[in-house]
Amino acid sequence: KVRAMEIIEELEPTRRATYGGAIGYFSFSGNMDTAITIRTITMKEDMAHIQVGAGIVADSDPQREHEECAVIKAGALLKAIDMCEQGLT
Repeated sequence: KVRAMEIIEELEPTRRATYGGAIGYFSFSGNMDTAITIRTITMKEDMAHIQVGAGIVADSDPQREHEECAVIKAGALLKAIDMCEQGLT
């Protein structure tokens, strides 16, 4: 885990913030739930920041993985932003 974090720090131009981590809650009744943040939208002032990623394995096709991230995964987040801007219509 530590080495993976070092490699990410070396290769990625921006910090991940919550992306790739976990987010969750503890309730007053003692319940807990968490989720891994693998597709995120964060807002800062009037700017939305989208982060998506792929699980790369030995036989992954780089072009296909890129298209899946750019078109399918990011596209879903962009659609969600558009729906919010349109008043969820």
